Amino acid sequence: MTTDHVLDRRNFYINGAWVAPSEPNDVEVIDPSTEQPCAVISFGAAADTNAAVAAAAEAFPVWSATDPGERIALLEKLLEVYMARAGEMAEAISKEMGAPIALSQTAQVGAGAAHIKNTIRELQKFEFDRPLGDHAPGDRILYEPVGVCALITPWNWPMNQVTLKVAPALGVGCTMVLKPSEVAPLSSALFAEMIDEAGFPAGVFNLVNGDGAGVGTQLSGHPDVDMVSFTGSTRAGVAITKNAADSVKRVALELGGKGANIVFADADEKAVTRGVRQCFMNSGQSCNAPTRMLVERPIYDDALATAKQVAEQTAVDIAANEGRHIGPVVSQAQFDKIQRLIEQGESEGATLLAGGGGRAEGFDAGYFVRPTVFADVKPDMTIAKEEIFGPVLSIIPFDTEEEAIAIANDTAYGLTNYVQTTDVDRARRVARRLRSGMVEMNGQPRGAGSPFGGYGQSGNGREGGVWGIEEFLEVKAVSGWA
Repeated sequence: MTTDHVLDRRNFYINGAWVAPSEPNDVEVIDPSTEQPCAVISFGAAADTNAAVAAAAEAFPVWSATDPGERIALLEKLLEVYMARAGEMAEAISKEMGAPIALSQTAQVGAGAAHIKNTIRELQKFEFDRPLGDHAPGDRILYEPVGVCALITPWNWPMNQVTLKVAPALGVGCTMVLKPSEVAPLSSALFAEMIDEAGFPAGVFNLVNGDGAGVGTQLSGHPDVDMVSFTGSTRAGVAITKNAADSVKRVALELGGKGANIVFADADEKAVTRGVRQCFMNSGQSCNAPTRMLVERPIYDDALATAKQVAEQTAVDIAANEGRHIGPVVSQAQFDKIQRLIEQGESEGATLLAGGGGRAEGFDAGYFVRPTVFADVKPDMTIAKEEIFGPVLSIIPFDTEEEAIAIANDTAYGLTNYVQTTDVDRARRVARRLRSGMVEMNGQPRGAGSPFGGYGQSGNGREGGVWGIEEFLEVKAVSGWA
């Protein structure tokens, strides 16, 4: 199995050391650009999960009692190590999940650095011990770490999600077991090396590879795990919640999305181009992607022409190549799902403007999907309802503001919606009525430390900023303090 080209990442990071699995269970990591194995990992057994949880539980009393300044100093060291090894991290992410190397070097790696930095900034001003109020001078409110956390992360933005969970959990004094996606585990193994190099105490951070049915289920139902923080599909989030219910542990979920991008007739001239590109970014593999473009009728035909042109000009290439292009989707399973949904879009009567089924032109291997745009999509069509998680855009016409809001909100999800209009009053009015955890207007990204999370089947957690810190804290009310 091991050759010069296949990386050996079988070992787990438990209690401050790299240890062999309790029993062999080798699994190949596939490079989505080539469909060839690029690494081998091992799936953990119950003994491995139990060892990692035990290490975290043993480390918790001392780690949770450390001075916040000491924990912040270690996070600062982690950020230093992360930046020094950013090149390695970019290569790992690009290889494991197919992000073009330029995207990997900037957005993928950059997201991790930004989240560690933002967490440090928020921790520096966070009050773990504060008075209830002037009306009750003898009462204190204490914020204390929730305990041992199981952190289960996805493959599409590996370091974005790992750092959004690990940095605040470490910062407040939790200990943890990370189970990264088995599809893209190489970046997390590298991150574990960085944790080790930064000097975090043994047992505070542990990593065990596995799939959801195995290690994921073992962690979410484990009696010694106090909290599960999960990012992934809504289906898996439901299963985790049910499995965690018997032990009444806290469950924080960041799940799927089906974002609406409402483009009014008075939107700026780059709104449609921006929307198509944002949908296709990361090969469409973002839960907050604006995958439904709602276009006001007077500019509908022009929007279709623009979207078709942008899609046809979107280059597709292997992840390792430099340049502005989208890479493959992550796996055969994802490729097949996207193909099925493209076929369903056509069979249900949507107009195929660009792209369509089959592998992108010029490739006889790799999970390369053609950048695809559907027009005349009805809100009840499958492609308007299901999260496709590929470079597929559905365009839906509307006539009135009320209709646009109704279509946007007609979904089980509620993660991110988008509004494009130069009418400030309308933008604010619509933003208030959209049922989603986030609304981005006129191409303006959310600021550093803004909370990430959704309504409905998009989950119940918030990550980033002070909200992400509070997710990992218990609140203790104490009277008679004075």
